[in-house]
Amino acid sequence: MEADGQNNQPTCTEGENLSSQAPNISSAPEETADAVSNGGDSETNQELVEVKIIWNKNKYDLKLPLDSTGASLKQKIHSLTGLPPAMQKVMFKGLVPEDKTLREIKMTNGAKVMVVGSTINDVLAVTTPKETIQQEVKEEETKKEPLCRQKQHRKVLDKGKPDDVMPSLKGVQERLPTTPISGMYNKSGGKVRLTFKLEQDQLWIGTKERTEKIPMGSIKNVITEAIEDHDDYHMMAFQLGPTEASYYWVYWVPAQYVDAIKDTVLGKWQYF
Repeated sequence: MEADGQNNQPTCTEGENLSSQAPNISSAPEETADAVSNGGDSETNQELVEVKIIWNKNKYDLKLPLDSTGASLKQKIHSLTGLPPAMQKVMFKGLVPEDKTLREIKMTNGAKVMVVGSTINDVLAVTTPKETIQQEVKEEETKKEPLCRQKQHRKVLDKGKPDDVMPSLKGVQERLPTTPISGMYNKSGGKVRLTFKLEQDQLWIGTKERTEKIPMGSIKNVITEAIEDHDDYHMMAFQLGPTEASYYWVYWVPAQYVDAIKDTVLGKWQYF
């Protein structure tokens, strides 16, 4: 009997220990619930937009405030892809301005945002050759007379403006239009149009005979020159290969689109 009594005593002690610990166990979920509630308040007060980021054949879903700027979008893309903002070419209906909000550029749910860019190591590997090519082109241009006076270009320019040339705006820079830039001549004097397929990162050069689909990353340089006596239009060349013979010339490009074309094809990150 004494043995039975001794066995019962530890049972009471264990019960007391459990009861003394009970308040600590029940209080923990309350603290956790408070933390979760506080964390979600700021998000619900903002109008969000869900977009799909496409880079290097990879797709990322991203949700961010509609009043975020293009610069903030680049930071988000950096966190997703590892691409530094300075190396990004972000496109939605043309290049995304860093100083405008997603609301201002009319970005909506489900929008596809194309990103083109290379890692720092990739850029360093090609920077020197590209700079060398550009320097050689500049030196060559200084030795020659203006491009529009050279015989090969003069024979095209002497035809005059194409009858369907697009209107031009001197001293104005505009984003690329959503439709092809048309009403231009190529070096053969044939009609040509430029279509910028941002989702495929391609430049389509279309003539009556065929359409060439050129990856923008393969275009090594873009040179332009205002046409004498018609400086609201430019002649423009895309360098598709390693030599001067690989330039594809286009004439009567409206001046307001020149900078947008160069930025879209080469990307602003080339200057960093």
